Amino acid sequence: MNGKLAPFFILFAAVLWGTTGTAQTFAPEAAHPVAVGAARLAVGGVFLLILVFLTGGLSLTNWPLRATFLAALSMALFQPLFFTAVTVTGVAIGTVVAIGSAPVLSGFLEWLFLKRLPSRIWWSSTFLSILGCLMLFLNKDSVVVDPIGVLMALGAGLSFAVYAIVSRDLAGKFPSLSIVAVVFTLSAVFLAPFMLVFDMTWVTDVRGWSIVLYLGVMTTGVAYILFARGLMHVSSSTAVTLALAEPLTAALFGVFLLGENLNATSWIGMVLLLLGIGLLIIGTNGGANGTDNSPRLFFKA
Repeated sequence: MNGKLAPFFILFAAVLWGTTGTAQTFAPEAAHPVAVGAARLAVGGVFLLILVFLTGGLSLTNWPLRATFLAALSMALFQPLFFTAVTVTGVAIGTVVAIGSAPVLSGFLEWLFLKRLPSRIWWSSTFLSILGCLMLFLNKDSVVVDPIGVLMALGAGLSFAVYAIVSRDLAGKFPSLSIVAVVFTLSAVFLAPFMLVFDMTWVTDVRGWSIVLYLGVMTTGVAYILFARGLMHVSSSTAVTLALAEPLTAALFGVFLLGENLNATSWIGMVLLLLGIGLLIIGTNGGANGTDNSPRLFFKA
């Protein structure tokens, strides 16, 4: 794959993630968000395994168990942490803290484990993108800051950052499809108990299973394949910043499909998000954050 296309693979993945919230609004009322997240990973894991076996099978020879376990655990933790944060402290604060903290935490993890500081372009684009995210979300409804909810959101941001940096390590060693198939199948196993705790009868409804099928196949299977392919050519911190296209997509879908209204501050936030993402794409394709040849992580067995 041409490395210049890598940022666009990640952007497309973020666009698919951005449809998640809109899709969930069409789910039956009995569908608890955490139960939807668990069902989403289960369907995504099965879909990915089917793809793997249709394209030649899965070889687990010399597979790094620690890295795989950590990536799967991070993705499994992200679901309940994010949905709980949104429930406790509201959509605005929960989304901004979780999504906004992920790029900064990813940059810190790269410095801590890879001994590499992100570039100036990354800092500039990340600042613009997070500022845009703040302006986009903090004007949508009343803001209630709950300390527990904020901690949950930070945990969600850290989970996604860890997933990105560990998956970046795996991306250079194994096919992207195999990586996401193994990681998400294991994540689904971790979250399986939630499907025993929450009412899952809504899945039998046509609207229920169709939403779960879309979330599992498109926003999990296809999206994370694209994300993994993009990680082969960009750093994890760059990928997580590019993923801020997710809230931008969610806001646009809210306006055009759900009839939501955004004020001038929110529209300015959208522009800043676009500027930040565009700056990072230019910098990546210009070589500032291109193919990553830095030392790999030490999760080997």
